[in-house]
Amino acid sequence: MSIIALGINHQTASIALREKVAFSPSVLDDALQQIIKKESISGAVIVSTCNRTEVYATSETGDEDQLINWLANFHQISLDELKPSLYIHKDDAAIVHLMRVACGLDSLVLGEPQILGQVKQSYTDAKKQNAISSHLDKLFQSTFSVAKRVRTETDIGGNAVSVAFAACTLARQIFESLSDTSILLVGAGETIELVAKHLSQHGTKKLIVANRTVEKAQSFVDEFGATAISLPEIPEYLHQADMVISSTASPLPIIGKGMMERAFKKRHHQPMLLIDIAVPRDIEPEVGDLADAYLYTVDDLHSIVEKNIEQRKLAATQAEVIITQESESFVNWARSLEAVDSIKHYRQQSNELRQLLLDKGLQALSAGAAPEEVLTSLANQLTNKLIHSPTRAMQQAAQEGDMEQLTVIRKSLGLTTQ
Repeated sequence: MSIIALGINHQTASIALREKVAFSPSVLDDALQQIIKKESISGAVIVSTCNRTEVYATSETGDEDQLINWLANFHQISLDELKPSLYIHKDDAAIVHLMRVACGLDSLVLGEPQILGQVKQSYTDAKKQNAISSHLDKLFQSTFSVAKRVRTETDIGGNAVSVAFAACTLARQIFESLSDTSILLVGAGETIELVAKHLSQHGTKKLIVANRTVEKAQSFVDEFGATAISLPEIPEYLHQADMVISSTASPLPIIGKGMMERAFKKRHHQPMLLIDIAVPRDIEPEVGDLADAYLYTVDDLHSIVEKNIEQRKLAATQAEVIITQESESFVNWARSLEAVDSIKHYRQQSNELRQLLLDKGLQALSAGAAPEEVLTSLANQLTNKLIHSPTRAMQQAAQEGDMEQLTVIRKSLGLTTQ
């Protein structure tokens, strides 16, 4: 049984090609059914995210060409377009690749945790379609255990490596608790949405979201219980905020020094944390000159991110050691199954031979042959049949000068002396 992994990802393919090869939920079930109907394919799992599309399959022949052709045909793209961006891993390499993917070591953001959930969902989807072979089932279960061990034994996910996450980490370092902290978010794009999710996970309850269009900010009201306001309303609410995180596409600053001075007067000069992750900047640099303002820019956060990336790289090295250990353990398990299959086949073959010769002997006895002659003939025939294949194998190994193979055969036959 061979394990095959093939696919494309953010390192090998453009976003345009990744879009073409992606599997939407509406076609995933049909795709899985098509794969497992292929000759020699006994199981398959499809992992499809914005950054990768991968097919994991178990095959009797190890022939990856039929999977490549199927992938191209399913998405109606040419092999010439697909192949240059395609990577293929087999057996041991496929096992290691899947484990690295699930642990976030092959992700655009090193160590990101979302990929594990996506791999688990892909496994569940394949399970529902009865597309999982016993080998794949064992492999994915082992992979989930590896990912859990990596998260537990290393700090692969413990450091902020996105600007949004770094902003939230900085806030948590300054404020003892975020549950009673009032936070003003300026903007309603993807970065601010990610910030809001991080803050929500840490118990933030008082959120004000300011945006050019209040309608866009309204989604934050439904998801996070925030108060939605327009940008011109910021001066009315600014004094309520203990922290401001801003990320808009405005070409000019939205919060100026004068606005902040008036807000601090209303706050009786209680300090305020301001994090400006916009380029161009949303908050005038002069705000940082105010005694009660603690202003951080995107450059400050990038220095935090870079430091944390280095820490994640160290954790990734530790994770690679764990993956090596666990992949070797899985390979040993898979090899033991091969031995089991061989033993079963050998026993079956021997039993069939025994029964064949026994039936012939009983027929001879029924025909009146002397028992001694029947037993002698049975013994001779059985011996000759059993030693025929090993004898030929030893002769061939000796003729080819393959002493290692000859030693293996001798050992398997219990021949300990020359």
